[in-house]
Amino acid sequence: MKLSRGRKLTYTMMALTIGASSFKVQADESDLYKFLWLDPDKKVYVLQNKLYKKKNTIYAQLGYLSSLSGEYQDTSGINFRTGYYLNEEWAIEGFYNSYSNKNNEAYENLQRINQSVPFIRRLTSSYGIMGVWSPFYGKINTFNKIIYFDWSFGLGVAKIDTESNKDTVSDPNLSSTFTSESYTGAVAKTGLRVHASKNWFIGIDLQRTMYKAPGPVINSVPSSSKMRGTTDAILSVGFSF
Repeated sequence: MKLSRGRKLTYTMMALTIGASSFKVQADESDLYKFLWLDPDKKVYVLQNKLYKKKNTIYAQLGYLSSLSGEYQDTSGINFRTGYYLNEEWAIEGFYNSYSNKNNEAYENLQRINQSVPFIRRLTSSYGIMGVWSPFYGKINTFNKIIYFDWSFGLGVAKIDTESNKDTVSDPNLSSTFTSESYTGAVAKTGLRVHASKNWFIGIDLQRTMYKAPGPVINSVPSSSKMRGTTDAILSVGFSF
């Protein structure tokens, strides 16, 4: 039986469709992310095209920090951090913070109006090590330019150097003086790495420092220790190699 040109074309397209459906598309598992929460009975894969790789890279960052926790102090400082990515998601990072403190308007008003000085504990420096997890990688198209970024979380331990007026603040006969203290605590952070080029990037981090320390001495009786913490916003410039 002789087939018309239209029927030949139809049968050819049907054969190609059936043949294509019999093949299974595969990709490297390291480049696939499973979103099983969408439907437990189905697997949805999204292939990430990572332009900026992190595996086996060393990085260093230098930035400016501003404390968000000082009730009676204006606190700023310098942040330095360096780390190594074991793979695309996990890194080991060390950091050092140096703080500069000065009395703010709330402190001056309290001293001028009430002739009193508040209890203050302020950080002078901190350093530590943490594990960093970077599960999210994405890109934004803005002003006809694609911006790539990583979103990470960190958790670790820190040595925290502070100074406080806890020994003198409750005694009106003594001038308020600060004494140095040192504590061991925990540190947690979340942050964005915005890629400017293959090696250069901008870091935007929110870091929380937590430690256990006593309150002021009242009537020669030391206060019990409790958990305390400070939060820093950090803007930095980094280099990866």
